[in-house]
Amino acid sequence: MGAVKTKRMPRAVREQQMLDAAVETFGRRGYMAASMDEIAELAGVSKPLVYLYLNSKEDLFTACIRREAASLVEAVRNGVRTDLPADRQLWDGLRAFFAHTGRHPHAWTLLYLQARTHGESFAGEVAAMREEIVAFVTQLIAVAAREALPHPRLRSCGGTTTDPDLPEREVAGLAEALVGAAESLAAWANTDDAVSSHQAAATLMNFAWAGLGNLMNGHPWSPPAA
Repeated sequence: MGAVKTKRMPRAVREQQMLDAAVETFGRRGYMAASMDEIAELAGVSKPLVYLYLNSKEDLFTACIRREAASLVEAVRNGVRTDLPADRQLWDGLRAFFAHTGRHPHAWTLLYLQARTHGESFAGEVAAMREEIVAFVTQLIAVAAREALPHPRLRSCGGTTTDPDLPEREVAGLAEALVGAAESLAAWANTDDAVSSHQAAATLMNFAWAGLGNLMNGHPWSPPAA
């Protein structure tokens, strides 16, 4: 009786298995310490097959960055409904961000730490992802400024709606600050199992939106006179 032939796995599926194994290995061990042998073993394939599909360790790392960056951006965008008030959009976006980074800690380590410290080309890939998220948050803040939505607490206290007319540069700066805070908080939350994605999002909302709410209501903070 002849040997039973097993069905060959489609290339696209096999490649995703390799990327899964690579993300986990790079996230756990770091780019320099990770070996192609270890990645191949975890993926259940031979090392020559990894090279055949993905050419080199550098190309494999780049492919991991691109896949995980696209996945994170998609998660944030899909988590936001643009027909909701600005504070709800921000809340949903933050929850989507922290839920995704919490479910994929190796991917977040790869994007936040590994890719930024192992070469300009890798850092450039992450920078492109970050620019897309910053642009998305910038648009959200700009819409909130135009609508001048008061914070719910201010509304309950009889706060009035005013147009703060935020300059474009200030809106961009607020978006940069918010994204930077979210990145740092995700790195912190992933080292503490007691911090849920909901708690991380609530922490940043309490920190950011309370201030944004006052700003949108025409009450910006001013430094004391010299």
